[in-house]
Order: sequence, then C-alpha cells, then structure tokens
Amino acid sequence: MTGQQLMITAVAIPSALDAGTDHSAVGTVGVMDFHECQALREQHELDKWGDLDRCPTAMESLEYWRGNKYEDRRLFIARLGQQTVGTCSVTLPLRENTSTAGILVDVSARFRRLGLGRRLLAHAEAVAADAGRTSLDAYCELPAGTVENAVRLIPAKSGAGGLPADDPAVAFAARAGYELEQVERASRLTVPVPANQLDGLELEASSRATGYTLVGWSDRCPDELVAEYAVLKNRMSTDVPIAGLDWEAEDWDPARVRQEEQSSSRGGVQSQVAAALHRPTGKLVAYTVLNWRPGIPASIAQQDTLVSSEHRGKRLGLLIKTANLRAAQHRWPAARSVLTWNAVENRHMLAINNVLGFKPAGYEGEWQKRLG
Repeated sequence: MTGQQLMITAVAIPSALDAGTDHSAVGTVGVMDFHECQALREQHELDKWGDLDRCPTAMESLEYWRGNKYEDRRLFIARLGQQTVGTCSVTLPLRENTSTAGILVDVSARFRRLGLGRRLLAHAEAVAADAGRTSLDAYCELPAGTVENAVRLIPAKSGAGGLPADDPAVAFAARAGYELEQVERASRLTVPVPANQLDGLELEASSRATGYTLVGWSDRCPDELVAEYAVLKNRMSTDVPIAGLDWEAEDWDPARVRQEEQSSSRGGVQSQVAAALHRPTGKLVAYTVLNWRPGIPASIAQQDTLVSSEHRGKRLGLLIKTANLRAAQHRWPAARSVLTWNAVENRHMLAINNVLGFKPAGYEGEWQKRLG
C-alpha cells in the first residue's frame, strides 16, 4: 500500500438503505459509502465480541447519522486506492455542551499499525476544532477477561477501575493525549428470568417502596406524563456519575422526548419503559428503559435508569427494573440476554444489577482531551 494516498471524505448520508429507493441528491455513492462504513463497524464488533449485540443495525445507523436539531453528526470514510481502510466520526451537541465533541476512530484490522489511526484521529480533531470545540470525548470497550487479567492498568481519574495499559486501543488513546476519566462496567443478564424469581424481587422491593404507583408504556410516553418524563430525562444527564467529564445538564422538554421516540421508531428500535409515580405529589420520580431491535432479536439493551435523589433508598430502582424485565420478556420472547452499562463507582446501581443476576461482560473507558 506504500505510495497510495489516504483519502478521507465525508459520507453523504442517504435517505434510504437501498440505492434504488434513495431519491435524494446523494444517490448511489452515498448509499455505497454508508454501507461500507456499516460493514466495517459490524466486522469490528464480530472480531471483538463474536456477535452484534452492541452494534447498531443499518437502519439504526442511518437514522443516527442523519443527526437532528440537538446534535450534528459527521461520518467520514477513509480509502487507500479503492480499498476502504477505516472510518472516523465527530458528534457536535447543538443545544448544550457546545464546547464538546465526540470522537471515534476505527481502522480495519488488515490496515492497523500503519499510522492510519493517527491520521484519522487528526482529521476528526481538526473538524471538532474548526467547529469551535475545546473538549473532546471518546470511548473504547474491552471484554471483561482482557481487563480482569491485565498485568498493568491505567487507572481512571474517577478513582474507580482502570484499563489495560498494553491494549492497542488504550495505548492509542493515551499516546494521543486523552485521559481516562471514567470506567464503566458492561454487564449481561441471561433471560428469561424465572417468574418466581421476579415475583420474589418485586415483593421485596414493594415492601420498602410504599406510596408509589408503577406505570409503564411501550415506545411512546402517554401525553399526561410526558412533561414529568422530560424532567427526569433532564436529571438523568447530571444525576449519574460523570467523573471529570465536561458534560453539562441536557435541556429536555416534551418536544425533545417526542423527537427521540420518533427517531427510535424510524431506526427500528422498540422501547419498554417502567416508571414510578409518587402518589402524594402525582410526580414521576423514577424510570428505566429497555430497547430491542428485530434485527438482533436475542439481545436487549438496558438504557437509562434513574431514581430521583430524594426518593432513593426505598428499593425503587429494583422495583422498576423488575417490572420492566417482566414486561420485556413478555413482549420480546426471542430475547436471551440484556446488556447494561454502569460507572464502576456507581455501587448502588451495580448492586441492584447484581441482585437481578447481571454478570460482568466488559469494561468501557470514557476518555477526554482538552484542546488549547
């Protein structure tokens, strides 16, 4: 490959997955570029995990890379001659966190250790800097055994957890000036959980969580609850541990909730939500979300879980998670596992997951680099 020039070009996101149905100005080239990026991502996931449980489907990716009024998302493809060798991306929050950018780099396994990753990273960082961003964040996830059996760890600045210093992705980030702010534990639960086990957990939680009513919905929050739900979504962005990451509270309102729901639907994602209503005040005080994709029917993804600070210590987290698992197992009977992620320092939520039966499945590093 020596002598060939690396070409990094922006991917024009098509209007449809099929070139024959894409009636935008993007045309066939955009569809082909998009599918090549998706194929590289899927191969990366298969190489690392042996499955696509963590990988967005093509429909999800198409919807995601379109961006929205809350976040500008830019995807780039890299080629040496006619061969696709990697991708990079930049995400730019538009309503809040407007000094930050999300950076990701992926080089095809066949073309690693040739310096291409550094060039892709430099391109992404330049895009972020041109957009006026001064704080860059990135992540990488490793299998649990890789981390737990490591000889030497780079400790997270949060004071909890670390990642193997000799892992190529970890070493790459550290050499590029990124600091490991936080480590999250990925955990997996085998489902279905037996009904009698869920009954017991629900009984235990209910004995403490008095004065609350469980509510739930599929895909779309009821109109009468959407304003309260938006308040909780706003709190979710600050109430969970974020270590030293430069993240501000997100500004959620009913319109943003509806936009997220519509985007999920267009991406083929189904959602199941369980929440707790505080009877004396009539306010929503806790919620938890599970997502499922027909394209990857064996896997469910645990998304947000939040209990308002003033209502903690009453087993509400266990109560809503148990209720949501019961609903999800009924709705998505093909599912065989649930994946979730929690900051290593979030001992309370990890304890709830342990009670439910979650086991470590990986560790994700949250990295940050400040420019200037």
